[in-house]
Amino acid sequence: MKASQSFLATLKEAPSDAEVVSHKLMVRAGLIRKLSAGIYNYLPLGLKVIRKVENIIREEMNRAGAIELLMPMIQPAELWQETGRWEKMGPELLRIKDRHDRDFLIQPTSEEVVTDLARNEIKSYKQLPVNFYQIQTKFRDERRPRFGIMRGREFSMKDAYSFDRDTEGLKKSYQLMFDAYTRIFKRMGLRFRAVTADNGAIGGSGSQEFHVIADTGEDAIVYCPNSDYAANLEAAESLALIATRAAATAAMTKMPTPDKTNCADVAKFLNVPLDKTVKSLLFAADQEIGPAKLFMLLVRGDHELNEVKASKIPGMTGSRFATEAEVLQACNAPAGYLGPVGVSSDVTVVADQTVANMSDFICGANAAGHHLTGVNWGRDLPEPIVMDIRNAVIGDPSPDGKGVVDICRGIEVGHVFQLGTSYSEAMGCTYLDQQGKAQAMVMGCYGIGVTRLLGAAIEQGHDERGIIWPISMAPFEVVICPMNYDRSELVKATADQLHDELLAAGIDVILDDRGERPGAMFADWELIGAPFRVVIGDRGLVDSIVEFKGRTDAQSQNIPLADIKAKVITAVQAAKNSIQ
Repeated sequence: MKASQSFLATLKEAPSDAEVVSHKLMVRAGLIRKLSAGIYNYLPLGLKVIRKVENIIREEMNRAGAIELLMPMIQPAELWQETGRWEKMGPELLRIKDRHDRDFLIQPTSEEVVTDLARNEIKSYKQLPVNFYQIQTKFRDERRPRFGIMRGREFSMKDAYSFDRDTEGLKKSYQLMFDAYTRIFKRMGLRFRAVTADNGAIGGSGSQEFHVIADTGEDAIVYCPNSDYAANLEAAESLALIATRAAATAAMTKMPTPDKTNCADVAKFLNVPLDKTVKSLLFAADQEIGPAKLFMLLVRGDHELNEVKASKIPGMTGSRFATEAEVLQACNAPAGYLGPVGVSSDVTVVADQTVANMSDFICGANAAGHHLTGVNWGRDLPEPIVMDIRNAVIGDPSPDGKGVVDICRGIEVGHVFQLGTSYSEAMGCTYLDQQGKAQAMVMGCYGIGVTRLLGAAIEQGHDERGIIWPISMAPFEVVICPMNYDRSELVKATADQLHDELLAAGIDVILDDRGERPGAMFADWELIGAPFRVVIGDRGLVDSIVEFKGRTDAQSQNIPLADIKAKVITAVQAAKNSIQ
């Protein structure tokens, strides 16, 4: 392709609302243009990258035995009402009405539609297993769209749904998809980790997320450098840091701590380590009838509560922080001085595993301006319910026993779920087994953020000059930059011939025939992120020499004109081989 036949729309400056590198570079490189908050036009170069991503996904999904179909963006509310998600989903679900005042939605995902399809089309065990997938536009009405396409409202996603006879079949389908995802992200040349994750709103019995490793990632990933253990911070297991509880050595004492309402200030005031303190957090779970049920959650002073784990405490689903009135009613003290000693019997006390093994600890005294020291379980207050409710921290023992954990940042680009029968039972999606008995189909769900992958790849690969694409995602593999293309017949003829020869050899090449000055031309292609560049000029052609440079190379190489075709083909193939 020649640049004059394409549409290059590079910019020198990023828009003022661009917060992250990928947003800035995608706009400057001419990949996207904003239409509305969280909604973007994909310009030709951006669409070309999307199509390359889609091709890799399709090849690996087909290789894994999945079958492509296409489901509508607009879905009837009735299906979502069957599963209860019409009511459960928040304002991110964009609800609309047609001219007959019937309720519809713009799909954020397609569990209901594909389950409806399966219950109507699959009747016998002989038709199972089956795995349907699509690449389709989705819409989620984010409250605050930001970070360009990383948290947009409209986006493209590959979603797949497996249907099996039983749980054992689901496990096999799940593994096939996990392996396919691993191949997909490897072929894209991305550094990534598969991590244990929370199932969130989709539900199911188990899930794993795929994260592209990037310092700007929104998600914290807890991993063990010495093993394969990795988990999203929300789901990472946090072991007790105290193996056994020591015997009490101090009497419980009420100490004045004026204006000291957080653990760090209390520890400093009392001249004790922060890890001797306990943080008390009061939550309320509203009931259909009567007052809210109260929960006091305890974590060590140097730890943070994991609210996802806390939401799994029986009775705490949909809980909230207690109001000031509820705090005063339960503890007779303002926030900042709360503690489990003498708390109302109506309050359920839940301690993190580490807190449950602490002795002689410090906590709020349920009296303004005071804390208790020398507090011990059993002697000063009843034994609590014990659960893992804290965030993991760097240096925690790895749950697999193979060292300690570290934490890095990641961008979620894929998620695989073992859904089980939650959707099939709700929607009557059954098949007849070998005995002629109706059984609920066992489902899996597998998603990849297609457009989000572009942003994630750029967050991982960029420098001060622009994008550094993996070669499998780059809009072009090679750019030919001729000097004075519009004024030198020799340069034009040489550039055209090399372009045609590389194109015939299967190289994705573009010839910049715009007649731009060298500096502007090079800056554009470094911004766009072409992996390899060939420069052809009259001066070099005198000695039958051209310049060759990789996007991340410090210096260009002088290559004999007779050898440049082979050099380019070898370099491109080597780059592809390095990420297989």
